[in-house]
Amino acid sequence: MTFYESEIERIRGICYSNESQLDTIIATKKFIDTNFDKDLKLDLLSLNQFKSKFHLLRLFKRYYGQTPRQYLMDKRIEKSKEYLKEGMPVTETCFAVGFESLGSFSKLFKTKIGKSPSQFQKEQFSRS
Repeated sequence: MTFYESEIERIRGICYSNESQLDTIIATKKFIDTNFDKDLKLDLLSLNQFKSKFHLLRLFKRYYGQTPRQYLMDKRIEKSKEYLKEGMPVTETCFAVGFESLGSFSKLFKTKIGKSPSQFQKEQFSRS
């Protein structure tokens, strides 16, 4: 390898390091984890990380295998399961995890879990 090739490789390592990408994506995931109950849009996430929303979307999908929106919905469903197990009413749970409509919450919950939120809650109470 010539001197110029080694310099190009050295500079490429500095300029295209995945370290900053990882930091950005990890920070985005943590932001979603702590603010899942708020109205999170891709624009807000990209502003928070000072990245283009399209670049952030591609990076998040590359590292986590799903878009930030998909991750947010999964996080909300997991939290809603916790709240329902604790005995929180379905309507209250819906709004506590950041959904604006009970219908969209119930539909997504049933799609992901296989049963309605009220059925899930009844099952949890019958087990205990």
